[in-house]
Amino acid sequence: MSDPVLLCYCTCPDDDSARRIAEALVSERLAACVNQLPGIASTYRWQGRVTTDAEHLLLIKTTAARFEALRVRLLALHPYELPELIAVPVERAHAPYLAWVREATGEAPQDC
Repeated sequence: MSDPVLLCYCTCPDDDSARRIAEALVSERLAACVNQLPGIASTYRWQGRVTTDAEHLLLIKTTAARFEALRVRLLALHPYELPELIAVPVERAHAPYLAWVREATGEAPQDC
């Protein structure tokens, strides 16, 4: 059975942190692709108060096999005390795209 593909959600406080995290995850082959969606508003309860903040949403495509390494790296890079990281299994998708996600997050080809 093929390694399941995951779609992970993560919010960031600004463009700089979103870009830095996205570039690190892709360059380190922890994610095949990261979409950055600016201009979202998040309302949540934190430390006893309800607050609303502007954030950037990252949509991270990875595999189940790479998730733990991605989680560790994302937590090391993220500026929040408690970053959001939610992984949802992809149940249906374009098969060639899923194959590309698996290839892009696999081991880098070795030079001959």
